Amino acid sequence: MDHLHFMATIMAQAQSTCSGWQVLIMYVLLITGMCFLLVVPQRKRQKEQQKMLDGLKSGDRVVTTSGIIGTIVNVKGSKFVLKIADDTKIEIFRSYIQAKLDKSEKSE
Repeated sequence: MDHLHFMATIMAQAQSTCSGWQVLIMYVLLITGMCFLLVVPQRKRQKEQQKMLDGLKSGDRVVTTSGIIGTIVNVKGSKFVLKIADDTKIEIFRSYIQAKLDKSEKSE
């Protein structure tokens, strides 16, 4: 009887160890999957945004993150000078440009 109890204890420990590894592997796969689902699309959006920012030049119509629509009149390194109205120009950092507007889009 003592021998059966000893074997049952060893089997229970072996099963719990195997089960523990399976749980650990499951968590690692879950975390890896979540990172893949969250990080990859974010990197893609960042690359597209950076490509758009690198392609901006004088004459392009843009929208800032605060919703101001203007036309780029000058590029100064990491800043743009935007014309937002007649005789009204503002200087804005490149990172605050949200989108480039098509020529066909008119401000209301």
